[in-house]
Amino acid sequence: MSTPTVESPRVSLEERPDFSVIAEIIEPATRVLDLGCGEGEVLAWLTENKHVMARGVEISPQMVRKAIGRGVSAYQGDIDEGLADYPDGAFDYVILSQTLQETRAPLQVVREMLRVGRRAIISFPNFAHWSVRWSMLLTGQAPKTKEFPYDWYNSPNIHFLSIQDFENLCAEHGFPVEKRYFLSGSERVSFLPNLMAQSAVFLLGPKA
Repeated sequence: MSTPTVESPRVSLEERPDFSVIAEIIEPATRVLDLGCGEGEVLAWLTENKHVMARGVEISPQMVRKAIGRGVSAYQGDIDEGLADYPDGAFDYVILSQTLQETRAPLQVVREMLRVGRRAIISFPNFAHWSVRWSMLLTGQAPKTKEFPYDWYNSPNIHFLSIQDFENLCAEHGFPVEKRYFLSGSERVSFLPNLMAQSAVFLLGPKA
């Protein structure tokens, strides 16, 4: 009797608009490291469709197992503890998607990304979106919206940054911004992004 074939889960980027932007940015056949890779959806898609050499880091052992089940090379690690295992310039792109606000030391994480990667792709939710401002104004409490459904005491978000905050960080520390993408759902935003965009994706290049 033949052994049944186990198919890995199909990968779709539709539920996360920032994933589609990341997939658009990354060039084929490049070296990619995904920090906080979750279940490996992006890396699996990039491996299949752009033939990248992919590696993922994830703190949750359950998610690491799911990523490996997708055929992704992933291991358990805490990105706040640094990327000392990797030499300078080991990757063409280092991804951090929707995780910067959960790290203990965001500035150090960005520096390490630009050390081990030629370019860094960082996506994050915009805490200055009008719905967050409106929620806090009306309730006088920590905002709860579709994008931020948590109560203040169980939220994974420990830093509350806006698009303007990240722009200021890059300017202050000399992180060159090559491209910016501002999103409201799956739609691109060009007008007043700090107010109108729900999330942002930044492509950072090497320092001059």
